[in-house]
Amino acid sequence: MDAPLASSLRPLHGVWCAVLTPFDDAGLPDFARLAQHVRRILAAGIDGIALFGTTGEGQSLSLKERRAGLDALLAAGISPRRIMAATGCASLPETIKLTRHAVQSNCAGALVLPPFFFKAVSDEGVFASYARVIDGVRDPRLQLFLYHIPQVSGVAISPTVIERLAIGYPDVLAGVKDSECNLDHTRRLLSRFRELAIFVGYEPHLPAALTAGGAGTICGIANLFPRLLRRLYDNALTASHQDDLKRIESFIAALERYPLFAAFKALQAELSGDEGWVALRPPLVALDSTARHAWLAAVAASGVVAERDAAGPY
Repeated sequence: MDAPLASSLRPLHGVWCAVLTPFDDAGLPDFARLAQHVRRILAAGIDGIALFGTTGEGQSLSLKERRAGLDALLAAGISPRRIMAATGCASLPETIKLTRHAVQSNCAGALVLPPFFFKAVSDEGVFASYARVIDGVRDPRLQLFLYHIPQVSGVAISPTVIERLAIGYPDVLAGVKDSECNLDHTRRLLSRFRELAIFVGYEPHLPAALTAGGAGTICGIANLFPRLLRRLYDNALTASHQDDLKRIESFIAALERYPLFAAFKALQAELSGDEGWVALRPPLVALDSTARHAWLAAVAASGVVAERDAAGPY
């Protein structure tokens, strides 16, 4: 087994929400609605947000929109220490600019995809891309989180790359968001990189990951059911988490029959009573009325919304 890699970083942990991005009637990001949503989920017990990642349709937003969105949340009083900015772009210079902006805004971290347009990229190419970002930002405050989601990006971040970055930039590399949805892969990362904060993206893996030393989760379901994810995290090391885990597994089983982003937005509109949440930016499109009705019925049948209170779902 590899020896742990030394790091002076204070690792993040807990439940972080891969936050949805609302759009207004003109198809522009609605930052006022976003701030309201972020306040609600933080008040419900979420530790922080990942801004403009996959769930937030970040790759459909311009560099200017992503910068403006972060600035708007800060102006609305959201603490930068509760924001992990997703800054990966197809363009390396834009990734550097967004990452530098996140660091200068005192964000808790930058969540960065590997280069994702060109496929069959070598480990050397992936390492060189991340090294160029770190060297380009050139700020000791940078806490870099690698975003491993190869089924979407088409480019994996291998353990070899992680190790090279951890050795070459021990005061910068803070952790990994492992969204491969492969628990064996997560466990291998946890065994090999014990000093890094390893977050899972697939919610049902949270208890097992925490048991093996994981940091927590950065996930989409926390938009909809923040109290449920808070409970799952808090109770993960006890037997009392089983009912909540079953609720989440039942919800995901229903979700698999629908396009994820449209389904999340439709359910967010239903739970919040705000129809504006259904909007997505093309090429993503909203569910038609038939699919939406079936999806909401499937959610109701899953039992995940059985508990409601005056503060909202879960």
